[in-house]
Amino acid sequence: MVKEKLLTKSLYLRGLQCEKSLWLKINNSNVLEDEDNAISQIFETGRKVGALACNLFPNGKRISFEDTVRDQRIALTKQWIVDGVSTIYEATFEFDGVLVMVDILNRDSNGNFEIYEVKSSSWNSKKKLKDIDTYIKDVSIQYYVLNGCGLYISKAAVTLLNGDYIRGDELDINDLFIHQIVTNEVISLQDRIPDTLESFRGALNQQEKEPDIDIGWHCKNPYKCDASEYCWRVQRKIPEYSVFNIFPLTKKSKALELYHQGIVNIDEIPASFQLTDKQQLDIDASESTIDKKPKINRKKLALFLSSLSYPFYYLDFETFQQPIPEFKGISPFQQIPFQYSVHIEQNNQTLEHKEFLGKEGSDPREKLVKQLIKDIPMNATILAFNASFEQMVLKGLAKQFGQYEDHLLSISENIIDIAIPFQKRYYYLPEMKGKHSIKIVLPLLVPQMAEAYKELDLVHDGSEAMQAFAVLSEIEDPEKIMRIRKSLIEYCRLDTLAMVKILEKLQLV
Repeated sequence: MVKEKLLTKSLYLRGLQCEKSLWLKINNSNVLEDEDNAISQIFETGRKVGALACNLFPNGKRISFEDTVRDQRIALTKQWIVDGVSTIYEATFEFDGVLVMVDILNRDSNGNFEIYEVKSSSWNSKKKLKDIDTYIKDVSIQYYVLNGCGLYISKAAVTLLNGDYIRGDELDINDLFIHQIVTNEVISLQDRIPDTLESFRGALNQQEKEPDIDIGWHCKNPYKCDASEYCWRVQRKIPEYSVFNIFPLTKKSKALELYHQGIVNIDEIPASFQLTDKQQLDIDASESTIDKKPKINRKKLALFLSSLSYPFYYLDFETFQQPIPEFKGISPFQQIPFQYSVHIEQNNQTLEHKEFLGKEGSDPREKLVKQLIKDIPMNATILAFNASFEQMVLKGLAKQFGQYEDHLLSISENIIDIAIPFQKRYYYLPEMKGKHSIKIVLPLLVPQMAEAYKELDLVHDGSEAMQAFAVLSEIEDPEKIMRIRKSLIEYCRLDTLAMVKILEKLQLV
């Protein structure tokens, strides 16, 4: 007889998204993609937020994961419940082949129990319960297990960071967190769980038979599946550039409609299929892949270039986020600019570079603002790539520092996005495959610049820059601090220099 695999919360949720993904995790995990740094950072953020949320229910007792095994954690949880412990962090239970650990198990005034599932996501007044549907399913399996163990659950809640919270001089965790009560929603899901578990077991017990589940919207909803490369490229032979590049994957994607008709290659799309002008251009460009020649709308490109007047101020911000705000006036996950680079180009093509990098461990915003308005005058021509980000940062700073509002808004209003020629297909190469980010465009137009990024020391992209500055204050070695700061400066400088070279290439067309 095949020994049944004990399911955890994460495995249960994986199975809800796709039984095949669950089967692969248990029986053929080598085909799954490795966890990247971004995922590791999410887990670390969740750990810190979870630890802070426990302070909402002080004087509780924690079940330690370290130096214990499952049965010990379960036994200790039972003992503390018998002893009348009011709050248990990481309370551990097993029922019907499912193991769960409850972030916060609290006993109410009547002696019944409350489940609080802590998430490091934010919640604001514009959101609805359907936006946390996955979290509700997470709580529902906990409710099922605890109820099966004989506990009466009076309340089930998802505890989230309050996106509307703005930190004052001190952190107020009672305002920082918000409890979304989901008891009724969780109870409504209980009848489905036994059949769901039975279905999971049926699939898992066939260890040699992988479930035959086709690709679809579930491959990225609610999370991008780590089996995507295996299912899409290896099994279904979906080419790197396919109908899914022309029509992005959504619940009702036209790409899925074509796929179910046996059409995945772009050149197989029927002439009668309804397309936008942009989609038609992408298809036309893909047909010229062999000659590698760009498709250029010279009239529109010339009109765009003629709208620019020297001197040019190429601007790029780097930002980081604090799920738990450390600075006054900051909300959870607010983008905090800590660095910028500006290349100033005169009509004779001479370049001047200016930069700012905040001091680790302190709020960089006001010093950045003061330096920025010195480096960029009002009513200048500001160039940025995918400029909505820079505009968002500037508008946020203008709101936070009203004394500099006019100057900051002037910079924002005068930004011209040099991604426009690629976004609107004034200049398009089939290798762009429908995308127009600077990391796509740069290697195609200025390959030597793309190579320069690879030669950087510690920081090679925006994600690494964000992580490097966020942890800089935790480092004690002065030499390492200097090395990271130098790497941040070199990376940001390269971002604006890359824009200079891209525009230079367009001007030569």
